[in-house]
Amino acid sequence: MQNTNHILMIRPVRFSFNEQTAESNAFQHAAEKADNTQQKALDEFTHMVDVMDENGVSIYVVDDTLEPHKPDSIFPNNWISFHENGIVGLYPMQAENRRLERRADILELLTTHFAIDDIIDLTQAEKENKFLEGTGSMVLDRENKICYACLSPRTNEELVDKFCKHFNYKKIIFTACDASSMLIYHTNVVMCVGEKFMVICMESIHDLDEKNAIKNSTQKEIIEITLEQLHHFAGNMLEVKNKNGEHLLVMSNQAYSSLLPEQIFKLSKYARIISIPLYTIEANGGGSARCMMAEIFLPKKNKMSN
Repeated sequence: MQNTNHILMIRPVRFSFNEQTAESNAFQHAAEKADNTQQKALDEFTHMVDVMDENGVSIYVVDDTLEPHKPDSIFPNNWISFHENGIVGLYPMQAENRRLERRADILELLTTHFAIDDIIDLTQAEKENKFLEGTGSMVLDRENKICYACLSPRTNEELVDKFCKHFNYKKIIFTACDASSMLIYHTNVVMCVGEKFMVICMESIHDLDEKNAIKNSTQKEIIEITLEQLHHFAGNMLEVKNKNGEHLLVMSNQAYSSLLPEQIFKLSKYARIISIPLYTIEANGGGSARCMMAEIFLPKKNKMSN
């Protein structure tokens, strides 16, 4: 399956601008009045959970803990991934305070609903200053077993190779730069892969061979976005399913507002668009809707085994 109806989200308790991630994330901008950043982020988070729930998506919400301080805990897809064969991936994070987000109790909670058979732990690479930040660093075509990854300080090719070996994926590696020629920190800012479409900012990729490799790797409809739209998080969207099997495309209001009518028309052929205001989270955290959702593809336990 490319899409799932089960999503893990982490409710923030001390969300804030993270100085440790800002050096490699040009999308972060600290709020002028930091004292109400947590409350605004919590309001946005709660609204997103409510909207997803109203649209029939199964959301598993876990509260962050007050201590230690984890300013980016709202973005769980960077430290963990869940796979249909019952395997969990744990990932090495560049920022030291983001490594604190990895919590065994979250896995224990999920085992009451899902079967976890094995854990692939790549976190030891942190000791070598090598990083791979989950499905932020990698955008997965799960059906065709293709792993797309743009190299950056947070995405190490050697670790991409290890992921692909463990999970039986083929890699497509490329380099992407923003409007200031800075390496884009995460692949899921550049592109989104749905069941029948791919959203991607080809303008951010300067190497012609890399562009062609991406185009030739897929039979999905490619919907291109511009660098300006990328900076409004138009690449940071995620296709999910609801309980009725309907396809939903989740993105922020900022991302949706940046799209052209013809892009919206193309996307709407494949999924019903849901857009959510995430301005505080986007500005301070440098991530958007997709970053807030860790997809759960683990086998579901039946009621008798609970």
